[in-house]
Amino acid sequence: MPQRRSHVAPSAAQTELSVALAALRESLDAPADFSAAVLAEAAASEAATPEIDLRDVPFATLDPRGSRDLDQAFHLERREGGYTVRYAIADVPGFVAPGGAVDEEARRRGQTLYAADGTVPLHPKVLSEDRASLLADVDRPALVWTFALDSEGVVEDFRLERALIRSRAQLDYVSTQAALDRGEEGPATLLPEIGALRIAQEKIRGGASLNLPDEEVVRGVDGTYSIERRHPLPVEEWNAQLSLMTGMAAASLMIEAGIGILRTMPQPDEKSFDAFRHQTEALGRPWTTGRYGDYLRELDRADPMTLPILEAAASLFRGAGYVTFDGSVPSDIEQAAIAAPYAHATAPLRRFVDRWSLAICLAVSEGREVPVWVRESLAGLPALMQESGQRASKLDSATINCVEAALMTPLVGSTIDATVIEIRGERATVQIADPAVTASAPIPDGAVPGDVVQLHVVRADISRGEIEFSV
Repeated sequence: MPQRRSHVAPSAAQTELSVALAALRESLDAPADFSAAVLAEAAASEAATPEIDLRDVPFATLDPRGSRDLDQAFHLERREGGYTVRYAIADVPGFVAPGGAVDEEARRRGQTLYAADGTVPLHPKVLSEDRASLLADVDRPALVWTFALDSEGVVEDFRLERALIRSRAQLDYVSTQAALDRGEEGPATLLPEIGALRIAQEKIRGGASLNLPDEEVVRGVDGTYSIERRHPLPVEEWNAQLSLMTGMAAASLMIEAGIGILRTMPQPDEKSFDAFRHQTEALGRPWTTGRYGDYLRELDRADPMTLPILEAAASLFRGAGYVTFDGSVPSDIEQAAIAAPYAHATAPLRRFVDRWSLAICLAVSEGREVPVWVRESLAGLPALMQESGQRASKLDSATINCVEAALMTPLVGSTIDATVIEIRGERATVQIADPAVTASAPIPDGAVPGDVVQLHVVRADISRGEIEFSV
């Protein structure tokens, strides 16, 4: 549930913020509208013919409340000696014609962008929120992964098939967590059990999760903006394990076939580990033994030092990228935080690269040659996704900066308390509790991470997303 939520009240600052956010979107060359040709092709596109009928399986989706672009649906059941997990993915490869108008526009966009004043979708809504989306109570084509797990949550076997499904329920995180806490039976009844087993397997592999609080700009019904920060609910972490399991399965198929695109991240170097150890010591929660994933996993969320530690740990989760191969498999293919090879293959409605992963995996599963269009375009995908990722990152950070400046506008000229999270050179990253703002500030004499210091608010520039402090 939300920990802190700060609002920009209706005012001149609110008006200036709206103008700044609109200008930010325009500066990214990320138009929300699609051309007539793209819309016409999307509306006329026909789904690929499913190979099997799984409409008797009661799938369900689990997403934020009100979502319409539903990429995944799941079905969980016990079997002798373990579990069967079915994970259905929207069959975007079956709708999008390679080289067509929708494909070309998706290559330009790369991924859905989530702006404060609305989304910039990867695909036209007729696909992403209707015909290809795994909405409840309608027949939908899907690419269905079926996993056989043993009693410890280890994958014993899996397969991928193109199928016709019918989701029975559209669940949301908050309501589902509440239902599970009350002990109610439902589509997600086994999710805590299976999710916990998969988390245990992650620990055995040596994987690590950062689990920083989510930071999201929210626009209220009255048009005012706020920043919402919250820790993911347990049900979100359990659900994420299904996606991670699928991404690892996709990677294994592509590696075996000698063609694919993997999401990689290098292991932190010793310099990064040493710096992080020093920071944990300064915060009074030293990491002295064991793997960093185990240390992060055991942090107490109620401890006020946990957030500064997680912020410091972000330096260990850097360098993520994509690697493609067609023939020989590269030597460095692991995603260090997952501690296994991994591929993006579960969000094709919202992320461009997943369509390639799914097309390769389906061909390999069916014993077919990988499509020519995949091979011809594979090498260019990392650059396209890097550009898209930079655009999304810039939008996210700049949006939050603008909203934070608007939140601080009424406090210009006053002195406030702030918690030091991290120190780099002559600047500190500080966290202000009310309003909920993270900012850069000069370091007060003698301050160390974890200290509460007083700062004078000198200036807040909404259009630039800048806040200036003095000590």
